[in-house]
Amino acid sequence: MDDRRPPRSSEEELHLEIAGEVQGVGFRVGLYREAQRRDVTGWVRNRSDGRVEALLQGAREDLEVLEEWCRRGPRYARVEAVEARWEPRGAKCPSFEID
Repeated sequence: MDDRRPPRSSEEELHLEIAGEVQGVGFRVGLYREAQRRDVTGWVRNRSDGRVEALLQGAREDLEVLEEWCRRGPRYARVEAVEARWEPRGAKCPSFEID
């Protein structure tokens, strides 16, 4: 039996800005954990205007799953809006970081 993973599709980049009650509710840590599960790199940070911003790099199908997760957020979040922009992939992020 072949234990190798199927080939991953080409990597893409997704930039997200999430608004609502998304700071102080574990949003960044939750997204970090979801990204780790899917082998997605990038970063997530709180913005001074109350939003959370993230840059995700990985296979399109993984990024789509993470975008859907961001539309729900962790248990205590209340997501009001998500702005998602697919962008040409910039410099490769070596890991996923919480800023």
